[in-house]
Amino acid sequence: MFKLKVEKRDLKESVDALRKSGKMPAVFYGPKEASTPIKLPVVEFKKALKTAGESTVVSLEGAGIEVDVLIHAFDLDPVTDVPIHADFYAIEKGKKLVVDVPVEFIGSSPAVKDLGAVLVKVMHEIKIEALPKDLPHKLEIDLAGLVAFDSVLTIKDIKLPAGVELKDKPEEVVASVYEPKEEVVETGPADLSAIEVEKKGKEAKEGAEGEAAADAPAKEEKKEKKEDKK
Repeated sequence: MFKLKVEKRDLKESVDALRKSGKMPAVFYGPKEASTPIKLPVVEFKKALKTAGESTVVSLEGAGIEVDVLIHAFDLDPVTDVPIHADFYAIEKGKKLVVDVPVEFIGSSPAVKDLGAVLVKVMHEIKIEALPKDLPHKLEIDLAGLVAFDSVLTIKDIKLPAGVELKDKPEEVVASVYEPKEEVVETGPADLSAIEVEKKGKEAKEGAEGEAAADAPAKEEKKEKKEDKK
């Protein structure tokens, strides 16, 4: 079990000063544990997150503190991605927990390698129930089972460790492959009727403009004769 050295935190203590010293604020709580503010080194928390993740029990130890917890939630700095706060959930020893465990895809798919299939990873977490001591850090599923187009791997294809019970539906798809299909662009015959209508319309317009131009001198001549009579 991963152990984290922690200290109780005075809420009057400046959070900025705490973070500048390489530590981060946190809190743990649970059904039988009152909410308790603590502080711990950022480096150690990152190790716990990498080693235990959010589904494996971590032991918090310090002056007056000794409690088994799960990493329930944490916040990251939006610029640096450095952890800036964490919530730990205090568990009850001997009581089963329902948690979401990460899925790790191992191996390679023959359908992808040999047939050029497209791999789709559908699920990345599986819900399980187990005693704290039996909680796995991750669950593995072998992509070698995807051998042909339209092959699928379901939750029931995951080998569960002893003491672990599945809470999701066994038939739910975890990963699948499918045959890539080229997009066909349909090009139909040209619409000659539309072209013909457009052509006729253009000719009619040009003819009307020509007639108007031809009538212009005649109209001008009539106008001049009227003026002479006056």
